[in-house]
Amino acid sequence: MYLSRLILNPRSRQVRNELADPYEMHRTVCRAFPEANYKQNETLGILFRVDVHPRTRIPTLLVQSQQKPDWEFLAREKSGYLLGDQDLPLDVENPSFKELDLRLGEGQTLAFRLRANPTVKKDREGKKQGRRVGLVREADQYKWLERKFEAAGVSLVSVNIVNEQTARGKLFTEKEDEKRMRFLSIQFDGILQVKNPAQLAETIYAGIGSAKGLGFGLLSVAPVRG
Repeated sequence: MYLSRLILNPRSRQVRNELADPYEMHRTVCRAFPEANYKQNETLGILFRVDVHPRTRIPTLLVQSQQKPDWEFLAREKSGYLLGDQDLPLDVENPSFKELDLRLGEGQTLAFRLRANPTVKKDREGKKQGRRVGLVREADQYKWLERKFEAAGVSLVSVNIVNEQTARGKLFTEKEDEKRMRFLSIQFDGILQVKNPAQLAETIYAGIGSAKGLGFGLLSVAPVRG
């Protein structure tokens, strides 16, 4: 499995357009994987997330994949899409990618970040079937994350929940605003404890929740600092 990091140019019109419409960013991401399309991205293990630096507001695109990516098309076809060398710290490669080596141990404590689209399936009578409905209450979002983590073989130690603006996706050829799908965007940052390393690794590979093709579901873990 590979993890790519692309530091985007916030002055680029295309970057701004893709940040406003994650389906367009999905199309750019898939260009690095010739076999990928919207329906295949999950089977090819493609997940992505945009993190925006709180001070500089520079967006960083993280892409997780089971295939080795090829980002050379960005230099050929998307001039100005990436932040230029003159704006980067010394010796920072952009874009860059590395092969992930998940070394997970039972009882290990890890920091995590997850941008997710927490939903339940309900019809108008409240039964758990039919269309997906976003969970807007923080208490429901917390319970949703607990359930997902339990299935992932981890326990939730602590979490900070941030409701972001609703993400919109222009799926396929729909250009009219009323036909664009809208997705509740929630960022979870916190601490987890590993109970089942194999289950956690499988969850990281597969992602969590719905709308994975639109920038949701990528679970990042790292050692706890300090």
